[in-house]
Amino acid sequence: MGIQIGSYNLDGPHTNIGGLHAQSGVYVILGRSGGTNWSVVDIGESQSVRERVETHDRQPCWQRHGYQVLAVAALYVNERQRMTIEKELRIRYTPPCGEK
Repeated sequence: MGIQIGSYNLDGPHTNIGGLHAQSGVYVILGRSGGTNWSVVDIGESQSVRERVETHDRQPCWQRHGYQVLAVAALYVNERQRMTIEKELRIRYTPPCGEK
């Protein structure tokens, strides 16, 4: 399973964190209501994508936007790459949750 976000092919979208790995990478929180198109809700990076998403302090913001389905997609890369990619995707998508 995969989803194109910007110029990157991410693993996901996963509606259950069990599909995520405890590895370094970039994560994209996605929301969907009714249709088949996903909207970017949040973007971040972590040394452990699974742990970060599981305990994320911005979860209330994700839920506040009223999507019927929330999911996460991940791109597993090293620390230097993840910071660059996160910044690039935040500029392109300007997600409503989170600040960088």
